[in-house]
Amino acid sequence: MYRLVLIVSVILLACMDQGSDQEMILFEETFDDPELEKRGWYDGSACRISDDSFRGTGCIEYEWILHDQRVQGSSPQRHLFEPVEGVYIRFYLRLSKDWEWSGRNYHPHLTHFLTTENSAYHGPAASHLTLYIEPVAGRLRLAATDIQNKDMPHGLTQGPLRGGYNGKFYDSEDKLFVDDKWHCIEAYFQLNTLDTVNDSPNPDGLVKGWFDGEKVIDHRNVILRSTDFPDMKFNQFLMAPYFGPGLLNNAQKLWIDELVVDTERIGPL
Repeated sequence: MYRLVLIVSVILLACMDQGSDQEMILFEETFDDPELEKRGWYDGSACRISDDSFRGTGCIEYEWILHDQRVQGSSPQRHLFEPVEGVYIRFYLRLSKDWEWSGRNYHPHLTHFLTTENSAYHGPAASHLTLYIEPVAGRLRLAATDIQNKDMPHGLTQGPLRGGYNGKFYDSEDKLFVDDKWHCIEAYFQLNTLDTVNDSPNPDGLVKGWFDGEKVIDHRNVILRSTDFPDMKFNQFLMAPYFGPGLLNNAQKLWIDELVVDTERIGPL
C-alpha cells in the first residue's frame, strides 16, 4: 500500500510540474520606484512615480497639460520578454476625475504588444503586427494593426487601409471607464495557427479582455498573422500613452500600477 501511495504521489507531482511549465511570468512591475532601467525597461527618458498607488508605495503617472498635446511626467517605456505565441497582460489603471476623451472613435493609445518580426525600437503605428490595450470613449478596446504587411505576398490581415492605417477593433459592449477609481484591466492574445499545406491562416486566434475580473471581450476565430510569418511570436511590450494632435485640449492624468505580463491569465489581485 505504501509503495502504491508513493507511486501515485510521484505521478501527481510530475503532472503539477508539467502544468507549471506551461505558465510563465514573463515580467512584472510594481512601479514602486523610478529605477525602471534596472528592471529591464528601455527606450524611456523619464519616469514620474506617484504615491497615490493601487498597491505598494508607488505607481507610474502620465500627465497632459492644458494647451499642450504632449504627454508629460513619464515617457514611453519598452520591455522585451521571452518570445511566446500567447501573451496575457494585467494592470491597474486610473483616470483623473476631469478626464476627457478625444471626441473621436480612437485615442488615447496606451499599451501595446509587438512581435519578433520587428526590431526592439520599432514604432507601433506601422509594424507587421501591433496589438493595442486601451480605453476609448469609455470602452475597453483591444485592437490589432499590420499596415507594414501591405506589400507582403499575402497582404494585410487586419483589414484594408483606411487613410493610411488599418486595424480591427474588439471593444467592450458597455462603457466601463465612468469614474476616477482604480480598475483592473486584463487582456489575452493568442496567435492563430497556420495551414502550411494550403498556405493559409487558420481562424483560431484568441482575443479576450476583462474589466475588474469580468470578461467583457471574447473573440475566438481571430486571424492575427498569415503564412508570411510562420515564426512570428510576441516579444515586446510598449507602454506609450498618446493623444494625436488636435484630439485633446484638457489638463488630465492617468496612472498605471501592478503590471504583469504572463503566458496565461492570473486574474486580479
